Amino acid sequence: MPYVEGQTIHDADSHVMELPGAIIPYVEARHREAFAEKTAKKNTLVEWSAKAQALHDDPEFRAGDEANLLLRKNFQALGAFRNADRPKALDLLGFASQLVFTTAALGNYGLEEMGEVELAVAGARAHNRMMTDFCSVDRRLLATGYVTLADIERAPEIAREAIEMGCKGLIIPSRHPPHHSPSHAGLDPLWAVAQEAGVPILFHVGGEEKMHEAYLENGGPRVLDFHGGAENFTSLTFMAIPLSVWQTLSALVIDGVFDRFPRLKFGAIELGASWLPSLMRFMDSGAAAFGKEERLQRLSARPSEILRRQLRVTPYPHEDTAWIIANSGPEMCLFSSDFPHVEGGRNPLKRFNDALEGASDAAKRSFYRDNFIDLMGKGLDPALHDHPALMAAE
Repeated sequence: MPYVEGQTIHDADSHVMELPGAIIPYVEARHREAFAEKTAKKNTLVEWSAKAQALHDDPEFRAGDEANLLLRKNFQALGAFRNADRPKALDLLGFASQLVFTTAALGNYGLEEMGEVELAVAGARAHNRMMTDFCSVDRRLLATGYVTLADIERAPEIAREAIEMGCKGLIIPSRHPPHHSPSHAGLDPLWAVAQEAGVPILFHVGGEEKMHEAYLENGGPRVLDFHGGAENFTSLTFMAIPLSVWQTLSALVIDGVFDRFPRLKFGAIELGASWLPSLMRFMDSGAAAFGKEERLQRLSARPSEILRRQLRVTPYPHEDTAWIIANSGPEMCLFSSDFPHVEGGRNPLKRFNDALEGASDAAKRSFYRDNFIDLMGKGLDPALHDHPALMAAE
C-alpha cells in the first residue's frame, strides 16, 4: 500500500545519497585528478561504500523495503544511491513526481569560495551528468542541474547543456559569487535560457553562506549536530539558513531580474519559510523608504507582489505552515519530504497535514499539487500533473 493514496502530491525535495567518489567518473578526464584532490575532504564516509552496498544486496534486509520505507534513512533507504531501486521507492511513496537533489555536492564542494573557477565549472557539469544519469530510470524523477555563477560568460552555456541533458530545474547557490552580485546584468543570458526552456531557478540549503565560526566559540564545549558531528546544523547555526537567500532574492527583485524575466519561476528548497512573510513586508517597506531610486520606480509592482508572482518555497514540517500561507499567499508554499534524509522525519505527510489544520481545501491542494506544477512549468511533463492511479479511476 503506498504511503500516499487518494490524492496527487508532488515532492519538491528529495535526494540521492551518492557513495564517496560517485561524481568522479562524471568529471572530464583533464580535470579529474585536480578535482579529486580538491574535494577529497568531502569524501569522509568511504567506509560506507562497501557497507551500504552489501546491506542492499542482503535478501533479508530487502524483504523489509516496504515496512521500513520511511524508517530507514540516508544510505539505508530504498533507492538512496542505486537508481534501479528508486522507482520502487517512488511507487511505495505514492508521489506523482520528485525533484531530486544531490547530497554531497550541494555547495559544489566549496570550489567557488576557493577561487577554483575552472574546477567549479567542471564540478557543475559533472554534477549535471551524474544527476541526469541517476534520474534517467523513471520520468517521475526530476533531475536538478547546478549552474555556477562564478563564471558569468559560461553560466548560460552550463544551463543550456544541463537542460539538453534532461535537467528539469537549475540550482544556483543562495550566497553571492566571489566578485559580483547574483543580479549582475551579465547573467541575463542565463535567466533567458531558463525562461525560454520553462524550467525554474532553484536555491537549496547547502549553498548559503555559513555562520561565522566566531559565534561558535562561546566559552563552553562545542555543540554537535543531531548526527553527532559538526557538519550539519545546530539550533544556533540553523538561524543563519535564510540570510543568504533573503539577500539574494532582494537583489534579484530590486535590481529588476524578476521583472526582466517575468515568466521565470524561482524556488527556495529546504531553506524553511517562516522568514518569507517578513521578507515580503521588509522589501515593501524598503521600497517605500527609498522610493526615489530609479530602479525601484521601474519595478512592475510592489516587491511582495513580484515575489508572489514568481517565488515558491518549501516550509520545514516543524514550521507553522498555515500561518506562513496566511501571511504570504496561497500560491507560494510547496510540500517536500526530504527523502531519504533524516531531517524529513518518519511521517512528513502527517506533520504537514497537522501544520495545515484550518487551511482551506483549495490552499491544501495548492500546497500539495498546484504550486509545484506552477513552479516546474515545462520541466514537469503534463502527463505527470496528476497521479496515474487517480487519472485511471476517473
